[in-house]
Amino acid sequence: MTSTSAPGTSPGTPAGLNLASAWEAVADHIGDDVALQHGTSVRSWTEFDDRASRLAAALSDAGVAAGDNVALALYNGNEYLEAEFAAFKLRAGPCNVNYRYVEGELAYLLDNSDAKAVIFDHSLTERMDAIRSKLPKVQLWVEVGSLEPAPAWAVAFEDLVTSHEPAPRLSRSGDDLWILYTGGTTGNPKGVMWPHRHLVKLVDRSLEPFGIPLPSTTAEMAPMLDRLGELNALPRLLAAAPLMHGTSGISALFTLFRGGRVVTLTNRHFDPVELWRSVESSEVSAISIVGDVFCRPMVEALDDAESQGEPYRISSLKQITSSGVMWSKPVKDRLLAHASNSGGALILNDSLGASEGVGFAARQSVGDEDTTTASFALGPDAALFTEDGRRIEPGSGEVGLLAVSGPIPVGYYGDPVKTAATYKDYEGRRWAIPGDWATLEADGSVTLLGRGSVSINTGGEKVFPEEVEEALKRRPEVVDAVVVGVPDPVWGAAVTAVVELSVDGQNVDDVDDRELIDSLRSDLSGYKLPKSLVRVDRVFRGPNGKADYRWAMRTAVKALGLETDSESSGPAN
Repeated sequence: MTSTSAPGTSPGTPAGLNLASAWEAVADHIGDDVALQHGTSVRSWTEFDDRASRLAAALSDAGVAAGDNVALALYNGNEYLEAEFAAFKLRAGPCNVNYRYVEGELAYLLDNSDAKAVIFDHSLTERMDAIRSKLPKVQLWVEVGSLEPAPAWAVAFEDLVTSHEPAPRLSRSGDDLWILYTGGTTGNPKGVMWPHRHLVKLVDRSLEPFGIPLPSTTAEMAPMLDRLGELNALPRLLAAAPLMHGTSGISALFTLFRGGRVVTLTNRHFDPVELWRSVESSEVSAISIVGDVFCRPMVEALDDAESQGEPYRISSLKQITSSGVMWSKPVKDRLLAHASNSGGALILNDSLGASEGVGFAARQSVGDEDTTTASFALGPDAALFTEDGRRIEPGSGEVGLLAVSGPIPVGYYGDPVKTAATYKDYEGRRWAIPGDWATLEADGSVTLLGRGSVSINTGGEKVFPEEVEEALKRRPEVVDAVVVGVPDPVWGAAVTAVVELSVDGQNVDDVDDRELIDSLRSDLSGYKLPKSLVRVDRVFRGPNGKADYRWAMRTAVKALGLETDSESSGPAN
């Protein structure tokens, strides 16, 4: 690594633009603008760059260098993005860590990622202390957010920032990595390696509507920022979903590349009232969520405010993006109705993506009879293939695996075998194929069936849980549902739904299980119907909104009085 000249002269970078170099160029050009906002804690672009540079110096002193990895076990907040920026500055790879992980899961991920430094929330201190002796590769433990002094084996985040001078800027590469660990709800998490140059290429899709070319050097960042400013299009993103999840994580990277502001909520349990108040006070233009688990309470909060005669002012909001789980038509319609009443023009981006790639398919809704559930338009770089690599033709009725090409990750960290299983060469191109099955209709629309790793083999027929979950959640009495296949001596696996119910003005005990199951017959073939419903007060989901199938399996097995092996009912994240 070599240091470069003073601020404002960061060079272009080999193999594409580097995110740290691009963000430095933003700070040099619009330094007084707000970059980060977490409640009353606000960072200008100049402060963002300065604090990240000081943290980078501290990480460098601890031995973190180009090619090393830095693990972030943090809730949403300014520190998350400051830590990412600091790692990027050193050409190190920041890695997301699920803050709900227990000790064994944390130890696995921190070891798997070869983390040289771990930056963690103070609520995880006991867990980190219990496992640190098993992680000799970690050279630095950094605690965030405690009002008490850091333990002797760690150092406080703010102390590192205030005790170091800013690190010098470096010449960097577009091949430097951002590592996104998968959720691990169906197996051990895997670190997906995204090169900066591919992430930057994906930003082009958000610049195209404005006719702005994608910068290829740091010198081209200023004209992009000026044009976005002239159009009043510098984005303000409210990252409602966790930054450790790809939906908010990638959206935040893109927002900062375009000179925008990232707003995060202070409540560690999703609070839709805080969300809408933040939209008002910060004039938020975009929100990142994860499906109905976020959007349903958002709509209910809008309903409550309107019924009290004090509707939220949300006209600044231009788009909401969801990815990863179902976003149902009824919830979309209610949200768009509120946007229309507020005088705003809202676009809903329902994206079908994965940690392993983005742009598989999407549906954009503006309220003109264009909302639907689990039906998407195939992405421009996407296709469906059979398991042996034959392309699925539209309208053929065949089931295929979703694949996307173009700017995609280089593979899984430290796992060439799983990389080869997911990233394949077909038709002279490299494709990401994470395992989602779908059909391709004659009009080019994609109907998602689900992930093969959680599919249920019942009586020799394959059932995708997501398809059954979607049918259930279209019923008004079903708030949420997760579907698993429990062991069955006749069927091999019996389709079983773990459901959360709610009925306005009635007792949920009055809902008849058999009648609810029979109501699905217009949507599902007979073999896909649940054999049993298991009722719970609340369906458990990870902080990223995704279903936890191991939790659902364990819950169903216990409720039905069955026995199963420990692997299929293992600990949930």
